[in-house]
Amino acid sequence: MLSPSQLRAYVVRPTLVTLGMWTAAAEELVMGTAAQESRLTWLRQLRGGPALGLWQMEPRTHDDVGRYVRDRPSIRDGIERAAGVVRLDSRYLVGNLPYACALCRVHYWRVPEPLPGASDIRGMAHYWKRHYNTAAGRGTPDEWIASYHDMRQAE
Repeated sequence: MLSPSQLRAYVVRPTLVTLGMWTAAAEELVMGTAAQESRLTWLRQLRGGPALGLWQMEPRTHDDVGRYVRDRPSIRDGIERAAGVVRLDSRYLVGNLPYACALCRVHYWRVPEPLPGASDIRGMAHYWKRHYNTAAGRGTPDEWIASYHDMRQAE
């Protein structure tokens, strides 16, 4: 497992700050999403699925976020600065942690519903289920909470 404290300090927080999208709640949601989606271990979805990177984003979702970003140069520029890239490409989700983190945050950024509070772990779990994993996804809010607590214990 990747060190959660190092992921937070060297990837998540600096990426969200560079994007101009940092809040304590956003940081916890992005960290919890990585903990649930990949256990901070897997770079490609198990069982042959298409999801990539610590945040297990599917290329189709990546491309949808890319269409959103295309019309928002300040967000695109923030992704490019945070991740050191000159274009958006789903192949970066595996090997470029700031890139994958940024795409996760922008995916949540598009949701009009406000984020739960930074300490509202149950609220975040349900937010993740509605807006990241979706009703069709296998994950549950209770699994997200367990993964989040496991990650926090490892910090």
